[in-house]
Amino acid sequence: MERIDPHQIAEALLSSPGWARVGLTEPSKHMREKAAAELANNIMDRLADYPGIPDPDQLRLFP
Repeated sequence: MERIDPHQIAEALLSSPGWARVGLTEPSKHMREKAAAELANNIMDRLADYPGIPDPDQLRLFP
């Protein structure tokens, strides 16, 4: 299992569109859901470019 660095998530959140960050606080359920989906997509896109950080408890297959 890979571990994700919280710094990577913070960078992804801060690089997300402002409307999506603010949209989480909207009274409209539809707008909150749309904003959350946008933030989630942005996080997934940003993390796809990062190399995986190996779990320290995982045994290595190759020396």
